[in-house]
Amino acid sequence: MSKAMRLVSFVMLAALFVGAAPQVRAAQTTNLIVEGFTSGDTETNSLQGIVDTWNKAHADTQVKLNFVPDYDTTLAKDLASGNPPDVLYVDSSKLLDLVQAGALAPVGDKMDNVKDFYPSLVDVFSANGKFYCPPKDFSTLALEVNSDMLAKANVKPPTTWDELAAAAKALTTSTVAGLITPADPARWFAFLYQAGGSVTDANFSKMTVNSPEGVKALQFYSDLYTNGYAKTPADVSAGWPGEAFEKGKAAMVFEGNWIIGDIKKNAPKLKFQTVELPAGPKGKATMVFSVCYGVAAKGKNVDAATKFVNYLTGAEAMQKFTSDVGVMPARQSLRDAWLKQYPDLQAFLNGTTYAHRWGFTPGFTAVTYETNKQIQLVFGGSVTPGDALKDVENVGNQVLAKNGGTANGSATMAATMASTMSMTMSATMAPTAAK
Repeated sequence: MSKAMRLVSFVMLAALFVGAAPQVRAAQTTNLIVEGFTSGDTETNSLQGIVDTWNKAHADTQVKLNFVPDYDTTLAKDLASGNPPDVLYVDSSKLLDLVQAGALAPVGDKMDNVKDFYPSLVDVFSANGKFYCPPKDFSTLALEVNSDMLAKANVKPPTTWDELAAAAKALTTSTVAGLITPADPARWFAFLYQAGGSVTDANFSKMTVNSPEGVKALQFYSDLYTNGYAKTPADVSAGWPGEAFEKGKAAMVFEGNWIIGDIKKNAPKLKFQTVELPAGPKGKATMVFSVCYGVAAKGKNVDAATKFVNYLTGAEAMQKFTSDVGVMPARQSLRDAWLKQYPDLQAFLNGTTYAHRWGFTPGFTAVTYETNKQIQLVFGGSVTPGDALKDVENVGNQVLAKNGGTANGSATMAATMASTMSMTMSATMAPTAAK
């Protein structure tokens, strides 16, 4: 080849290299699925807004919410398929089941400022010495009363069982239920504790629900229904007690502070008051509920999911969520701001000093299902409260025989809640007022 030809070839080859565009590998986007349940549009919209803020700031990690109506069934199928959601809602009553199944990665200690979470809530979501998942909020049960209906009937908010029954009777009309009493153990257990009873012994070694106190509590609860002073949500064509209350189909309901945001959205003109649950024969009692953001141990994006959960439970996101919905923030540093926004919800905070934990042992869902079933049978008059509790006791003892004594913490959270929460409550909190 001549010099001229070699020169032409070199120039052409150089041109090819110079003209070729550099190849850059496209950035890979991590897609996360958050699966859970919701108390209503207010909660859904608030969390979606928080997710949208994250997605705008993190092009490399995009998050999609997946709220499903039958959450427990859907989650069980997802876990069994080996394709779990990256982030999942974990109710306090289900934590130990999921830990036992190896479904959760212990990520609680990877959150920012872990000490800011209420210690009692950290305890709820810990097992085997590990803090598995950070709480997103917490709630206690209180009594919501329709202020206009009470005024019209010349009834004051009840403070005892006798007053509750009398108020429910006085408030009942042909179109309004005096009270909503769902066949729900998460509600009825509060009455059980108010009567001086308990679900299990302190060590979760045996059931104690079938007791004179238990029978008295279920008899009182069912009498409200069978006497016609109370209805279930289904009886008034409502999906849950809050809906019945918002639509004026019920004068009183006992719900957690998740109801507040829903009322603001669906019934903003409703005048209501929130008071503590009426005391029973042995005093006051309520239930405390919490849900954490769990990270699936077998998820495909554990690190990214952990980072996102840290964002969800950070002070900024948590303050927005709890401010929108009305549930109480799980971080102690946010308590004063929340109380300033919701001074009329003191009853919920008061309940933390005598609240009982909603959570027992692995497999205890079978007991709550049986309790729900038996309450419905008592409502229908086909079994007595005593016979109903015998069946609950039998199912429960079978569960405890397999898993008894394995629960983290104690059967009641009352002492823990009092020591870690009530000491931080302001002495100058505003009194509960009509909405």
